[in-house]
Amino acid sequence: MPPLLLLLAINLVCYLDRYLLAAVLPAIKAEYLAGDPNANGKAGLLTTAFLVSYMLAAPLFGWLADRISRWKLIAAGVAFWSLACGASGLAGSFLALLFTRVFLGVGEAAYGPAAPTILSDLYPLAQRGKVLSWFYMAIPVGSALGYALGGAMQAQFGWRSGFYAMVAPGLLLAAACLRQTEPPKPQPHETPRPSLGEYRALFRIPSFTANLAAQTALTFALGGLSVWVPTYIHEARGEPLARADLIFGAMLVVAGLFSTLWGGWLGDRLRGRFAGAYFLVSGAGMLLGFPCTLAMLYTPFPLAWGWLFLAIFFLFLNTGPANAALANVAPAPMRATAFAINILVIHLFGDALSPWLIGWIKDRSDWNLSFLAVSMVILASGVIWLAAMPALARDTETQAGA
Repeated sequence: MPPLLLLLAINLVCYLDRYLLAAVLPAIKAEYLAGDPNANGKAGLLTTAFLVSYMLAAPLFGWLADRISRWKLIAAGVAFWSLACGASGLAGSFLALLFTRVFLGVGEAAYGPAAPTILSDLYPLAQRGKVLSWFYMAIPVGSALGYALGGAMQAQFGWRSGFYAMVAPGLLLAAACLRQTEPPKPQPHETPRPSLGEYRALFRIPSFTANLAAQTALTFALGGLSVWVPTYIHEARGEPLARADLIFGAMLVVAGLFSTLWGGWLGDRLRGRFAGAYFLVSGAGMLLGFPCTLAMLYTPFPLAWGWLFLAIFFLFLNTGPANAALANVAPAPMRATAFAINILVIHLFGDALSPWLIGWIKDRSDWNLSFLAVSMVILASGVIWLAAMPALARDTETQAGA
């Protein structure tokens, strides 16, 4: 199987496993947290637990990915998280379910930093926006499949069944990784490994730090919204949960897929004219997505579905360009570590907090205030990306000439 196709399939399963939980949160609350006045805040901790383990383990696996076979590391991670996903269905208590989400995060941390660096080694700088867009289109599509599969299987077989169904596909993909060949590094093998000081120097690359800040702001908002939107539509707007899961999942597939691919194509196309184009596409998407998110909260359904569709489209424009920019300004021997640092920072200060925060605010106020509290940072992310366009042009040129 071609590496891009295999990594895309793994990424689809990765995000499907993550968002199975979001599709069945009301059922989990009913089973484990009925009558608890802090039920929404505690339910949000299930996502926080996954993200904390994911972001804390990512730097270790990023360091390993710069030193050992990335395909073997990915195979181990995929197998581990697939078993952890199945264990989520076996959980007999809320605490046990919480721990299975921690193990899911550890498995995904072995995969997250390594996969995009393989693609960065296989494809030249001018094509990375497009290629990484194909890879990251798994975010909206896999997430949507998680909502759809979780909702459909819950309706037929109970909320646990979706978690069981993902074990076998994950193990098969892990086995396929062991048949892959490690791509050659751009640098000769005798090149010394980067020192600790050189890793610290990543934070002195202006466009790298700006990209971290913008992606963190976006992840804070998007992570919280993606976990709670089906529950919000069900509880605050009166739509049946299965219908909310299905429609929201379909929107993620259509809007997220075309936006991710178009954003990567547009970034590569504009980059031929000026090197800061990846940040232009990313920032413009945020500035357009922000008012659409607000409009969704204050528009009656079914018209609100239209605003939600547009919000998803604009918020996913950055996926390929922002990650391509990260790969282009990080020195090749440190790319896996750079992606691992990105994972750590954007989740530590982003969606590790926002699902819990939305639930906590909802327990004390209402859904609209909860979403407003996190969606304001969408605007901030757009401003950061646009302001950093000149820095991206300089840093890309510097790294290309290194």
